[in-house]
Amino acid sequence: MKEIYSLIVIGLVAAGGNLLGGYFIVGRQTPRHHLLRKLTAIGAGFLLGAVILEVIPEVSEHWVGNPGGAMAWLLGGYLLLQFAEHTIAPHLHFTEETHHHEMREEGVAFRAMLGLSIHAFFDGVAMAAGMLTSFRLGLVLFLAVSLHKIPEGFTIASIMLSAGRDRRVAWRATMLIAAATIGGIVAVTIIQPAIRYALPFSAGVTLYVAATDLIPEVNHEFAHGHRDKHSGNSLLVFAGVALFLATHWLLMLGLR
Repeated sequence: MKEIYSLIVIGLVAAGGNLLGGYFIVGRQTPRHHLLRKLTAIGAGFLLGAVILEVIPEVSEHWVGNPGGAMAWLLGGYLLLQFAEHTIAPHLHFTEETHHHEMREEGVAFRAMLGLSIHAFFDGVAMAAGMLTSFRLGLVLFLAVSLHKIPEGFTIASIMLSAGRDRRVAWRATMLIAAATIGGIVAVTIIQPAIRYALPFSAGVTLYVAATDLIPEVNHEFAHGHRDKHSGNSLLVFAGVALFLATHWLLMLGLR
């Protein structure tokens, strides 16, 4: 029962990050893209450290004797996000200003919302599967996921406005993404026997988010030759990994 209450709290806080990101757009505040990039860079490093140094070793302990099976589920999670974001919603980019002519194509905004909803749902799955495996793992995944929730909410609201929808529709889309996060938590809580499979699958999703979504966005300025005053964002990826290691150490110390 203690885990259920913890899951409710972390779900609401993580979903709140989506709403905050959407509010930066819908609430008529001028978004500071360089701050979002910094948050994205730190989140990418933290996620990468969490999935490789925390989640995958935990998965290995639960799949003793069948590591290939665990890695197959991990690959499946990775490929699901590849399909969702580059087949369903090929114009999806985190924290970047969206192009109006792309977003106004028929159905593009809806496909982007569907892709991000799948993404957000498995954010919830990852947090719930982690929490129901061990409190430490759940807390680490909660911190990792929360760091990219603001850019996620920012992205969906920006897409909706670029597609010509009004602010009310953009806010509703943001709320849908937040609800999808909670939906992932509820799904794993109801079907607890699925945790064995949900953990490696969500690890693949998390790996995709860190390595294929977030880090390329951090490096985007280099690809276009913009080595300006914000080019130190790449170093923040390392800072994110260091933050994970510090968090991991403190949790190990505190939960002994």
